[in-house]
Amino acid sequence: MKKIVATTALAACSTLGLFGAAHAQSTVQVYGLLDAAVDYNTNVDTIGRSRIWMPSLGGGMFPSRIGFKGSEDLGNGLKAIFTLEGGMYVDTGASGQGNRLFGRQAWVGLAGNWGQLTLGRNYNMLYNSMPEVEIIGPTQYGLGSIEPAIPNGRTDNSVAYKGTFGAVTAGASYSLGRDTSNAGGPGGTNCGGENGADAQACREWSVMLRYDTPTWGLTSAYDRKNGGAGAAAGLTRSDLSDSRLHVAGYTKFGGWRLALGGLVRNNEGSAATPRSNLYYFDGAYKLNSAVTVDGLAARLDYRDSANDTNLYMLRVIYDLSKRTSTYAAIGHVANKGTAAVALSAGGSVGAGMAQNGFITGIKHSF
Repeated sequence: MKKIVATTALAACSTLGLFGAAHAQSTVQVYGLLDAAVDYNTNVDTIGRSRIWMPSLGGGMFPSRIGFKGSEDLGNGLKAIFTLEGGMYVDTGASGQGNRLFGRQAWVGLAGNWGQLTLGRNYNMLYNSMPEVEIIGPTQYGLGSIEPAIPNGRTDNSVAYKGTFGAVTAGASYSLGRDTSNAGGPGGTNCGGENGADAQACREWSVMLRYDTPTWGLTSAYDRKNGGAGAAAGLTRSDLSDSRLHVAGYTKFGGWRLALGGLVRNNEGSAATPRSNLYYFDGAYKLNSAVTVDGLAARLDYRDSANDTNLYMLRVIYDLSKRTSTYAAIGHVANKGTAAVALSAGGSVGAGMAQNGFITGIKHSF
């Protein structure tokens, strides 16, 4: 009897071993991030009232998400790759990006020593130019408040390429119809495209070039969106475009990280203020292994207009572990003319009014 049990066990182990070997070259990873915060804002309307709330459009530090990514070794240095990533609102449990199941990313492609080529819902190259210079990240009171295109740089129906060769990274993307949703906060622009009657409607293309070293780097990107019937931001015709040029640099030394950048925009959908310049300076200092202090100063300047905005933020992050952090931040936004830029994504402020804010929360990644 013992021999039968031993033989059966060995056979089972051998079978499992063969099964494991057959799948050893294929990996799938589940990952995610949950961030929830409580936010206090002044002057949320024209009569100067304040409110305490939990922001829906992202947490206080990072937008929450859950994702699946994987790869399969095809041999000769070639891999099949994929990512499915969905955003969520921790305050209500709802899906983000216009109630999409995988609104943050949904793509499949191939990768090798030449780079990677992916098809689906990809990040555009404006977004890919930001990670090292947007030091404070896609946070509330951050650059996304003053320029929503930065954290919402995703395109439907797109082909994207990105490759790194030594210190140089280059990338390009092209979308046949950049956004099929008209919901989901600032990310929904209602421009589905792929229209046989108008081949240029809702097309988008972008390019990026970066140079990164261990202590400093430079980054640049250009993004151009075509309009279409019913599209947001005034881009209601395909012969109208919205373009952004981003140039920035960063440095790292000691416990410091500093970055300086600018973004030039020309939105032909705006008759009054088509041209604007965004300038920003942000940085972080690591006090010790657990505490980081970071901050941002930014200015959105519309040409030939008094409707400008200045934004400031200072934050303290305390790392409870490698995966869990608490944070607290103060922010101030000063709107001029009829500008109404709120500190928090999804928030509100009276036109031409200043707003102060305090936000605190917790972030956990897995």
